[in-house]
Amino acid sequence: MAAVRHDRLTDTAAESPPYKAVGFRGSRVSRVLWMLEELEAPYEFVETELRSDTLFALNPSGKCPVLIDGDLVVTDSAAICVYLADKHAERNMGAASGLAGRAEMDSWMHFAQSELEAPLWNKLRHRYLLPQEVRVDVGPAVAHDFASEVKALDRRLERRTYALGDRFSAVDVLVGDIGAWARSSRFAIGSDRVNAYLDRVLSRPARARSQANGGAFK
Repeated sequence: MAAVRHDRLTDTAAESPPYKAVGFRGSRVSRVLWMLEELEAPYEFVETELRSDTLFALNPSGKCPVLIDGDLVVTDSAAICVYLADKHAERNMGAASGLAGRAEMDSWMHFAQSELEAPLWNKLRHRYLLPQEVRVDVGPAVAHDFASEVKALDRRLERRTYALGDRFSAVDVLVGDIGAWARSSRFAIGSDRVNAYLDRVLSRPARARSQANGGAFK
């Protein structure tokens, strides 16, 4: 189990854990916390608000999550998960060896964020984030798009326990968290294979710990 501290971003003390995961509850920082729990890496969850001064100081977009590893600042949940998997290669959560292994993992990561997650993000923007005058009803369109991506995910998972085969990886953290978001937003997941996969990855103890430690809303 990872050692966790919850704090505001303050002066770094000598006893501080090596990683700081910066974000707010219920956001994509949940993926970073889940990844850190899977790796059993000590970390500090630093709570802040969207587009806060803290986030703008770390990320030009003012968005989270952000991972701080010493002097290194990494932004974007997929990039953070890949970085952590590569840094902790002994935990076997990264790409398989060689160029082909990296290409397979990159393909999954790009699919997850660019295709599977896009309808969820589009709905969220038009429901809560965009100025009222530019919001439109995207419900039917995003439902259609998400259903299409679920079919693609179903085909990708054929004869596979996890995204990369028979081992749990950083890809499953990303795809699993997106699946949890879809379920909580009541997107239909019309695939027994995909639902069984999501049940499998979301039942992991590290997922539960990360949700309790800051991944979920209070």
